[in-house]
Amino acid sequence: MINPDYPLASWFLALSTSLFLVGYALPLLFVPLRWARWFGWELPTGNNDLTVYFARCLGALALAVIIAVVQFIPDPKSHLVIFELIGLIGGLMTVVHVWGAVMKQQPWTETAEIPLYGAVCVAALWLRYATLS
Repeated sequence: MINPDYPLASWFLALSTSLFLVGYALPLLFVPLRWARWFGWELPTGNNDLTVYFARCLGALALAVIIAVVQFIPDPKSHLVIFELIGLIGGLMTVVHVWGAVMKQQPWTETAEIPLYGAVCVAALWLRYATLS
């Protein structure tokens, strides 16, 4: 499964998909309010249907990206665009989390994710343009 010619790229895809599958995609898809409590969000009282709906949509989208990425682990060199997509997602998630931190609209756990998303962005783009080109 790990490409011997590009092991770093294959391992990056394998590890990042595994971590995001367990930490974000599946919990958001199946237990979104429990996930929110784990991450320190204060849940509003009353109807949370819209919150659950958007969380499940995000979980489904994350799962779709993960399923696509897993297919490229054995041959990352032939699928360079996936590294650009991961870099774009990581960069945009960094911006979203910085914005939430500046506006003081998120728990500390979300602010702590800023370096994670930044590192994923940098790593994906570095692999794409420095290692696989």
